Amino acid sequence: MDFLAVTNQVPRRRLLGVTLLAWIGVIGFDFILHGGILSSFYINESSFLLPPLESFRRIPIGYLSFLITTSFLVWLIAKLELRGWRRGLILGGIVGSVIWTSLAVGMYSISTASPILLFGWALGQTLEMAYAGGIIGQGLYVERTIRLTATVLILTLGFVVLTIILQSIGLAQAVVIS
Repeated sequence: MDFLAVTNQVPRRRLLGVTLLAWIGVIGFDFILHGGILSSFYINESSFLLPPLESFRRIPIGYLSFLITTSFLVWLIAKLELRGWRRGLILGGIVGSVIWTSLAVGMYSISTASPILLFGWALGQTLEMAYAGGIIGQGLYVERTIRLTATVLILTLGFVVLTIILQSIGLAQAVVIS
């Protein structure tokens, strides 16, 4: 049980707050990644992917998966006592790279997913985990998180607005719900 204990230096309330903040940041980043940059992969029929409308309905389940990985990253960064956005970003990038590259290689071996989509997922999700790591590292480092919270919320809103703009001008595909 001692191995699973995080640290006595970080209060549980701080761990929960940083987890929530990083999760919000990841959701915003994911919005631009999948709703913007990779959106064209999700519109066409594929034997690998669900139809666009069904995928859209299942988005909350995907966000739950981000809560799981973000919680793990909070535990790991706190356990290793890494402090500061740079250290968190680096560890998040390493963890994201291992997880997502491994997943992409495994998916390539058993699915009809295109190599470009798998590469996009691996790269995008690695950057997403790096971003989460940066938020977590900074959140565990600073005494007050109000500035970090404001930054993450502004970036999240910016990612959503940018995605909507990209979809509105036709540079990203939007799922049409009818």
